[in-house]
Amino acid sequence: MLEISPRKVVHVVFLAREAGVGAGELHAFIDAMNDEEKAQLTAIAWVGRGAFEAEDFDEAVATATTEATTPTADYLMGMPHLAENLEAGLDALGVDVTGEEEDFL
Repeated sequence: MLEISPRKVVHVVFLAREAGVGAGELHAFIDAMNDEEKAQLTAIAWVGRGAFEAEDFDEAVATATTEATTPTADYLMGMPHLAENLEAGLDALGVDVTGEEEDFL
């Protein structure tokens, strides 16, 4: 189901919370991901904001893949509440990131 490393998602969350300070690093970090990771990251954010249910995650990934019209970093960084959406998405998918979060504190 989830093929992107939870650690990578948590890294995006922490960079997104840095606002202007981490913007360049966040953009580069997302750009460096492969296409599958980018689609999964987008799908997690969509689940977190309620656009898809957790059980429809695979459909969300497929939609993210087929409907990508702008660079993923640009799209996600323009999303209001990106960090909160990713956290809510991971939670809805039942992904425990406690260990990964501690690494960033």
